[in-house]
Amino acid sequence: MIVYHGSTEIVENPDVCHSYRRLDFGMGFYVTTVKEQAQRWARRKAAIMGKDSAFINNYQMRENVEGYLVKSFDEDLMEWIDFVCRCRAGGKEYQKYDLIFGRVADDKVFRVVDMYHSGIWDRERALKEIKVYPAYDQIAFITQKAIENLLVWESIQEV
Repeated sequence: MIVYHGSTEIVENPDVCHSYRRLDFGMGFYVTTVKEQAQRWARRKAAIMGKDSAFINNYQMRENVEGYLVKSFDEDLMEWIDFVCRCRAGGKEYQKYDLIFGRVADDKVFRVVDMYHSGIWDRERALKEIKVYPAYDQIAFITQKAIENLLVWESIQEV
């Protein structure tokens, strides 16, 4: 399976050490199966950082994840929204896994998650709102072992 990572850097040897923020699924190396999503993120990151270049790093990901601890949210939005809130609040539950598969809480979705997390909206209202936004995917590599054994860098594309 081909996966993508949008960045201002060429990332031939990804690692989990460069994750510096509390993200949807905790600290890790994030990829997506949606090339356009990686492109948007790369351009956005370049604009935020004042960089001239943005790249899509292309990887081949081994699909057989047998032997790894995997969390997959599929369509369970109730579990997903609670997990994202805990991770973004600094929770460490994500560290139980090697890989986490699920939706992305992009800017629009994150506003909904934030309204829920802060108690302004209840879970049912937040889930109703989230369902109207397009569902983009992400895969978080939480352990270096998973990166080294399941991900192979192939190429870059400047965007």
